[in-house]
Amino acid sequence: MLGNSASAAEVSVAVASNFSAPMKLIAAQFERHTGHRLVLAFGSTGGLYAQIRNGAPFQVLLAADDETPTRLIKDGAAVAASRYTYAIGRLVLWSAQTGMVDSRGEILRTDRFARLAIANPKLAPYGLAAQQTLQALGLSQALSARLVHAENIAQAYQFVATGNAQIGFLALAQVMQDGKLGVGSSWVVPGNLHEPIRQDVVLLNAGVSNPAALALLEYLRSDSARAVMRTFGYEH
Repeated sequence: MLGNSASAAEVSVAVASNFSAPMKLIAAQFERHTGHRLVLAFGSTGGLYAQIRNGAPFQVLLAADDETPTRLIKDGAAVAASRYTYAIGRLVLWSAQTGMVDSRGEILRTDRFARLAIANPKLAPYGLAAQQTLQALGLSQALSARLVHAENIAQAYQFVATGNAQIGFLALAQVMQDGKLGVGSSWVVPGNLHEPIRQDVVLLNAGVSNPAALALLEYLRSDSARAVMRTFGYEH
């Protein structure tokens, strides 16, 4: 920790919902390592973008895609040179029930489920990846009546965890525990069924002079931060 508490600062960070669990651990490490403090806000990437454009005082954005940070740069709301890919996400089809989802996702072609939860494809990159996966499998029309759209990936998880939907497309990070798949059953979606989920971080204009914001951008590249990400199934 920093020896001089006067040099510690606070940074407001907007974080895509899929990255909630790893970010909470990374934040704790970061605060111990630097003495700075993070104030975290979670939501869909599209929703966070709207908040930023409407004047929300976030200083760093960890998006679930690479398009939103690029758009903020074009909008003049973020620093172009600061943007980089901090993680590559994986999509998973998950059920809270053991044995429900098979290892190849063939359940999607059956009548064993009434509802399939996905995050809103217009707001959440994981929802878009789910939509692309269904298109690649030729199942978009067949399953359209069974889709349940969540506002973000966190809500999609809640739909499945509570049984309101029997299965759902989620971020792999949401069902990983200590580097292993947790409860329930799942199919990790092959990456060739959707566009890569490149998750970019960017420094927003409000954080340009904040040492904690700059330190966070550097820390996310560290071995410690990346080790946490790997335990949740993220790639680099």
